[in-house]
Amino acid sequence: MKLAFYTGPQCHLCELAEQVMTQTNKASDLEITKFNIREDANLYHCYAVRIPVIKRLDTGDELGWPFDVEQANKFLS
Repeated sequence: MKLAFYTGPQCHLCELAEQVMTQTNKASDLEITKFNIREDANLYHCYAVRIPVIKRLDTGDELGWPFDVEQANKFLS
């Protein structure tokens, strides 16, 4: 499954979100591409106060922080 991971520099919450994603049932099947929102004005305007955000590229659904492993598993199913 392909995911976009919207993050920012020195984002502690983003590190926590990344750890949660590695603990999911589908962790080995995930293809995650990170996007630093500071490098794109459009992304910054969309996600500045919402990061970290995981977006499914197949459905466009988004999961914003805070989330735990159970919520991430549900999001990925």
